[in-house]
Amino acid sequence: MIFSKKIEPRCQYCEFGKMLNDQKVVCIKKGVMSPTSHCRKFRYDPLKRLPPRPISLDFSRHQDDDFTL
Repeated sequence: MIFSKKIEPRCQYCEFGKMLNDQKVVCIKKGVMSPTSHCRKFRYDPLKRLPPRPISLDFSRHQDDDFTL
């Protein structure tokens, strides 16, 4: 599943909000809001949400012989 059904509502990925900078969101319903706040008009927009970065793999504990057939 790409998108979780248990998404915490936040203004930063609401359909009505637009990021002004890292600290402020401009909402057409409520005005200037914090990116972590939300209101009753929250509507999720999946294109605004950035997924968490994948964990980088640590190959330092492996040897070259581990990768040959």
